[in-house]
Amino acid sequence: MPRYKPIPRDEDRNVPDPEKAAKLTFDRAVNLLTFKPRSEEELRTRLLEKPWTNAEIVEDVIVKLKKYGYIDDDDYAKGFAVSKLKQKPVGRYRLQQELKRKKLDEKTIEGALDEAFEEIPEEDLIERAIEKRIRVRGEPRDRAEKKKLFDHLARLGFGYDLIRESIERIRTEDE
Repeated sequence: MPRYKPIPRDEDRNVPDPEKAAKLTFDRAVNLLTFKPRSEEELRTRLLEKPWTNAEIVEDVIVKLKKYGYIDDDDYAKGFAVSKLKQKPVGRYRLQQELKRKKLDEKTIEGALDEAFEEIPEEDLIERAIEKRIRVRGEPRDRAEKKKLFDHLARLGFGYDLIRESIERIRTEDE
């Protein structure tokens, strides 16, 4: 995750030509969005890194970008969540933390999680994670190895009940 520069306070900013600063800020915003989609708050933070703009100009640019449809936190969150789930099986808790790091509000995060896990059920994801782990490490042979599998799945963000049920199925299949 990139480290952001300290954001200068509005009092420390020098904006001699607000029109030019607005154009530069808009161009920078579009440029940042061409590299990768960003949440509104991420974009605001990145735009305010530059000393030649201020909060008022950034807000105007963000309003304009929203009007054009370049920024939509709901679409961004859903797309991000589904993309992450397709890349690697992770649980609801882990994905929720990743979305929080994108500076999204709770309502947006919950909506994105619900839609993503409706599209790709968490039960399918945990099965994929277990299959991969067994392919790499082999079947758990004793209690200690099952504990390691449990811990691995917990680190991936799956819930306790789902992990327990999935590991029980492995035990049932072995016996």
